[in-house]
Amino acid sequence: MENIVNDMFAVGAHYGYSRTRRHPSTVPYIYGTKNRTDIINLEKTAENLSVALEAVTSLSNGGKQILFVGTKPEAKELLKTYASSVNMPYVENRWIGGTLTNEKQIKSRVNLLDDLSTKREKNELVVMNKKERLLVDRKIAKLDRNFSGIANLTGLPAALVVVDTREEHIAVTEANRLGIPVIGLCNTDCDLGIISLPIPANDGSKKSIEFFLKQIAGAIKS
Repeated sequence: MENIVNDMFAVGAHYGYSRTRRHPSTVPYIYGTKNRTDIINLEKTAENLSVALEAVTSLSNGGKQILFVGTKPEAKELLKTYASSVNMPYVENRWIGGTLTNEKQIKSRVNLLDDLSTKREKNELVVMNKKERLLVDRKIAKLDRNFSGIANLTGLPAALVVVDTREEHIAVTEANRLGIPVIGLCNTDCDLGIISLPIPANDGSKKSIEFFLKQIAGAIKS
């Protein structure tokens, strides 16, 4: 455990938010406060991370899909990279309400994206005039931004990996409603009580976010 704690410390995973932003549920994971900033107890983070990685490995070995969610600027590109590296679906642009709870409607949008993209690739849109093609191109671009990451999602995911559960509260709410476990990277402003497998750590730094995404992707590959 000592090595993993040192690695987390090196990427600044111990930095929480100011004490005024602290959610009461994070108190057991706070080591102390320095310059009015909460410091996260990385030994406890390591324990939670170990449990989360075991769950991820078990689901992956069972052929289950895990949906990665993280739309904040610090997370989105990293999330897309690591989710894609293990062929898992992801949402990095914007969580569309109903992604989990209105599966039929979301699937129809994914199918429309596939249909329009295929027609464009086969030059089947040449019968349209310039303005019509422009409108279709814009529609494809919008659909691609919102749904391309979940194009390979078959049914409901077995779990969600969420960067900043406070930011992605709609996704968390939908998952909880359906009984889908959430593995969440949670800073000190998050409600850990509504997360199945919380990982208390800095969720605002690219280095910290990448560290945990790399750990999770590695557990999926193992």
